[in-house]
This record gives sequence, structure tokens and C-alpha cells, in this order.
Amino acid sequence: MSQWKIPLYRIYTDDEDEKIVNKVIRRGNTWAIGPEIEEFENNLREFVGMKHCVTVNSGTSALHAALLAYGIGNGDEVIVPSFSFISTANSVIFVQAKPVFADIEEQNYGLDPQSISNKITKNTKAVMPMDYAGQSCKIFEIKEVIQDQNILLIEDAAESLGASVKGKKVGSASDSAIFSFTGNKALTTGEGGAIVTNSDEIYEKLKLIRSHGRVDKTNYFDNPLDPNYVDVGYNWRMPSLIAALGISQLAKFDKIIKMRQEHAQYLNQRLAKHSQIQTPNPPEYYDHVYQMYTIRLENKQIRDDLKEFLLKKKIFCKVYFNPIHLTTYYRSKFGLDAGMLPITEKISEQILTLPLFPNMSSEEKTLLSDSIDEFFERR
Repeated sequence: MSQWKIPLYRIYTDDEDEKIVNKVIRRGNTWAIGPEIEEFENNLREFVGMKHCVTVNSGTSALHAALLAYGIGNGDEVIVPSFSFISTANSVIFVQAKPVFADIEEQNYGLDPQSISNKITKNTKAVMPMDYAGQSCKIFEIKEVIQDQNILLIEDAAESLGASVKGKKVGSASDSAIFSFTGNKALTTGEGGAIVTNSDEIYEKLKLIRSHGRVDKTNYFDNPLDPNYVDVGYNWRMPSLIAALGISQLAKFDKIIKMRQEHAQYLNQRLAKHSQIQTPNPPEYYDHVYQMYTIRLENKQIRDDLKEFLLKKKIFCKVYFNPIHLTTYYRSKFGLDAGMLPITEKISEQILTLPLFPNMSSEEKTLLSDSIDEFFERR
């Protein structure tokens, strides 16, 4: 049993999830490579509005695979946010390229187009913005900055599947985009990831990369002949059991998003009276799916005090994210230090992610809101 009265997230599931997974289990074979994989990929690419989709075993693998597919490597630079999960930068290291950290803007907490412009060099091969917490970065403004410069746009949309900008789904405005389906995501399969693209060439390369570099024209386990290995690849395939869960979760994803949005609206209204809190406020034409509900406090002291107060009440909360460039590895590897990304560093000291999930009860929302009220009444 959880120690938390309110966890940070709770996965939404129903009988349909169990039915489709049990169907794969009872089949007795093709747990690894079954028809659910292609079905999930087709459903996902149609949902996003892209030509191709390749599923993999995690969002981190998706980032790695995308960079490999585009041939990014030694001597290349990729502009990334420091305000992100560590995989965004690590994936660039995986392919022996150099991550170049740009600052974020204060509205969506995505890469600042002007900061990107300042970081571009002759070695810049890609920009990899991250869509924070359930809404898009300023993707169209970023595209304007890099247009006509032969720079790829690879979107880390791990947190924002289902969000949209000006009617276009997140992931559909880039050369390629990746998604994650780990446990706290709005659409989750426990673990898993995917890459979407409109490029036939990249699609074919991604399929080789995720499955040992072999040409899989038939199910490997149903083919008595040896396959042809045409490249070096990895074992990054998504199992059929996971894909089946993805099919079921995607079928009710609009419902899941609506529930998240309704909970966020309630919290926004309850917390509006506190001038020290800035609640999520998507700009016009941006649709937020609230994969996380992150508030911003006036300063680090108030943030830290509120965090400690809520944790003592067994209400889970967490800082998403502390700057990557200030971690031990990146400081020592690249000689990075505090002060180089002032907006990133300021935002990271002021934000706090609160519990929000589709099946959040009225009692849980009330307890969370009342606890925050109590905190400010005591100050």
C-alpha cells in the first residue's frame, strides 16, 4: 500500500485494458512480435497526423534511434534544453555528438527561439526542443529560426502526446518527434516509446535500428530462414503485450485528456486566490493535456517550504526539472556552471509539480487545495 495520501500520479485503467492484454497472453505465442505492434503504430501515426510510426521500448531509445537514423554523430552539435529529463541530453552523448544547451522562455518553459539562434554554429545539425508537462514548446517560432539552415527539428514530445498548437497535434510539425509511454505519462503502457516521421528513408532506417539491423519482412519467430542483416542495430522492439495496452489506452485517450483538463481547471480555480502561485496558463491556440500539473512560486524558499509541507502531509510533489547542465556529469564533462542559462535556473528554483491524474477523486483534489490554503495561511 502506498505511503502517500495522494500520489503524484495514478494510472487510469479499465476492463478493456485487461481484455486486450489477456487476449495476447492466451494466444500463447507472439508475445514479442505480434500484430498489435503494427496496429498500435498505425493508430498512433493517424492520431498524430504523420506518415510513419515506429515503436520502441522506451522514450530514451526513441531519442537515441532518431539521432542515429539521421546520421548525427562525432563532430555534430545538437541544441537541447537543460530544463528537461536527462535523456534529452544523454541521447546526444550516446551518438558521440555534443549537446549544446540553450535557455527556455517563461511562458511554455520550452526552448527560447532567440536563445536557439544565438547557439547555432556551423556544426549545428539539429535542434531538439522538449514539450513540457503536456503542452507544446513554441514549435513554429523555432521552425522559423532554423528554416533554410539545413538544421533538423527533432521534437522531444515525451510529455505532450495529445496536445496541439493551432489545431496541429504535437509531433506533427517537426522532421521527427518522439513519445514516451512510461508510467506517469498521459498515455502509458508502463514503459515504451515511439518515433513519428513523414520521411520514408528515416522510417526504414528506424526499423533496422530497433531490431538488430535486420530486414524484418516476416515475423522472425515464424520464419525458418535466416534473415538478412544489413546494418548494426539494437534490440529496442516494443513487445506485443505492451503494444496491446497502447491500443486500448489510445482508444480512450480523448476521455483521459478531458479528465486531466477538468482536474487542472478545478485546481486553477482553487489556487487563483494565492498571488504567490502562478498556475499553468497555456497561451492562445495552445491545447494543454496536463501530463503534469506544475505551479510556479515567487521564489525558491517558498517553493521548498511548500514542498516540505505537502510531503509531511503525505501529498507527493516533486521538482520537474532541475537543470541538466548543473548535474555532476555535465559540469565536469563540458565545464558548465551556474549562470549560463539564467531563465532555466530561475524557473527550476520556482516550480513544483503537484499530483494530477485522470481518476483523481474529489476528496483528493480538496485535500490538496485545502493543504495549500493552510500553508499560505500559516505564513
